[in-house]
Amino acid sequence: MLMPSTNRGNEHAHEPSKKSGNPRQIPWNKGKLIGSKPPLRTKDVWSIRTKLQVEKRTRDLAMFNLAIDSKLRGCDVVSLKVEDVAPHGMTVDRATVQQRKTGHPVRFELSEQTREAVDDYIRSGPRRIGEFLFPSRRHTVPPMSLFFASMNAVNA
Repeated sequence: MLMPSTNRGNEHAHEPSKKSGNPRQIPWNKGKLIGSKPPLRTKDVWSIRTKLQVEKRTRDLAMFNLAIDSKLRGCDVVSLKVEDVAPHGMTVDRATVQQRKTGHPVRFELSEQTREAVDDYIRSGPRRIGEFLFPSRRHTVPPMSLFFASMNAVNA
């Protein structure tokens, strides 16, 4: 006949606690950078731009340059529409976009290099007013998801 346990949910009551019994336990994040990550250095930005230009990845170059110039969150960059940066077919010097998270309008200036990259990207395919600047490659209506944008950045 089986007898019920008297420990009730504490089957290992006779064993010492792993947390309190091991004073030499190393924290999981010891030596790791915690908090916000440092921004990209100028030389890193230029090396990424150069690599994208050499590989002729116009879409990724335009997205990267827009992200750097605008300092927008990734979700805001991938949901940009053509008229946000190129209302008359050519990229403008300054643009204003409403952030999704805060709802505040953000005004930013586009560098000459970014304007050229975005213009090249717009000319590379049929981009019309009302469409997402960076449409999904899988679906016709929604913009690129942030997951796939980050995967592009990782593979850059």
